Amino acid sequence: MPNMSLKKVPMPEQEPTVRNKNFQEVAMGYTEDMAVEEATRCLHCKHKPCVSGCPVNVRIPEFIEQVSQRNFAKAYEIIKTTNALPAVCGRVCPQESQCEGKCVRGIKGEPVAIGRLERFVADWYAANGPKVQEKIPSNGHKVAVVGGGPAGLTCASDLAKLGYDVTIFEAFHRPGGVLVYGIPEFRLPKSIVADEIKNLEDMGVHVMNDMVIGKVLSVDELFQEMGFEAVFVGSGAGLPRFMGIEGESLIGVYSANEYLTRVNLMKAYQEGYDTPIMHCKSVAVVGGGNVAMDAARCAKRMGAEKVYIIYRRSEEEMPARKEEVHHAKEEEIIFKTLSNPVRILDDGNGRVGGIECVEMELGEPDASGRRSPVEKEGSNFVLDVDGVIMSIGTSPNPLIRSTTPGLEANRKGCLVVDENLKTSKDGVYAGGDAVTGAATVILAMGAGKSAAQSIDEYIRSK
Repeated sequence: MPNMSLKKVPMPEQEPTVRNKNFQEVAMGYTEDMAVEEATRCLHCKHKPCVSGCPVNVRIPEFIEQVSQRNFAKAYEIIKTTNALPAVCGRVCPQESQCEGKCVRGIKGEPVAIGRLERFVADWYAANGPKVQEKIPSNGHKVAVVGGGPAGLTCASDLAKLGYDVTIFEAFHRPGGVLVYGIPEFRLPKSIVADEIKNLEDMGVHVMNDMVIGKVLSVDELFQEMGFEAVFVGSGAGLPRFMGIEGESLIGVYSANEYLTRVNLMKAYQEGYDTPIMHCKSVAVVGGGNVAMDAARCAKRMGAEKVYIIYRRSEEEMPARKEEVHHAKEEEIIFKTLSNPVRILDDGNGRVGGIECVEMELGEPDASGRRSPVEKEGSNFVLDVDGVIMSIGTSPNPLIRSTTPGLEANRKGCLVVDENLKTSKDGVYAGGDAVTGAATVILAMGAGKSAAQSIDEYIRSK
């Protein structure tokens, strides 16, 4: 009989006033007994609505059934048939709007904790499973993957399983993309990302770091001089946006991308690293997405006494995951919703001396269906801060499209692809944030999977 409890098995976590001073992982994970108990809540629905909500179509009821029977290794094998990065997805996927959002148990209670179970299985296998990676016989064909983020890693994994000789060209000094430069250690330990990448390398995938395609090599040179038969562009969306308000050039103003890269990839939070970063007493983070939550929570851990989230709509309209908002509030982040910056103040020495905001109210819905924010006249106020982090979105870097003749992009700078993720240039495919603009890790992984299938069909057709 299934466990008919209306609530998920709680996830053990660090206490908020302890964890907001360290970079250790917030959620501690299920024990075996907790995982089994939660797995028995699954009703094993005939139509599997949870699977339809997963961009990579993880065989959710099947792996959960194995967990309920304590067959953890078998559960891992089932997940890996469709998901190249289960330890990552179990931690950072927005399950509440995807697989768990379609769970039948969520109608009259909480859905099955699919993400927590996926994380448990991946972590259990990393600690207890065999470390030998089966070598796939080569099919004699070469594919280049530009970008070592979620889309690129997934595409590389699926192609390697088919016998392709795959090389990942990563612009940074280590692969992982947003998984290493954007998502903080307390949400996604970097050792987990490193383990997932090592699994890829053990499959035979080559990784070349410090390779800025469009500068060190062009896409055309990958074909003509290095002999690749297809190229997948998964270069992400790392170009930050700003508001264009007064004071954005002051010392102490960061884009969220820069701030998180200094903290995460360049280890500014660890003693012994000489990464330059300002240690502010009071920080304003502008934006309401997951990246804004990450930046605010990092700033708190970096020693800021007060950290504000400034968001122009109400909390209900915030795009950030509810879990991230909940954790931020627990960690004493101050939310200033229905507020919008109008200028950043100069302290007289070229540094941030405060941020002036105006109160907002919600008007009529815009094209997206969200109510448009409107300024309340005469409602200006100033927050006393010495640091500002702008987290209002990113767009793809123009380097690849500007150095690749025949590669079309739209007005937002995103590469244009057809239903098979093929670009306007023969043999070049693209996916993830380079095509959609900034989105989620799992959507980028779904694009990587689809592109791998299209590339395989393209090469076999030749």
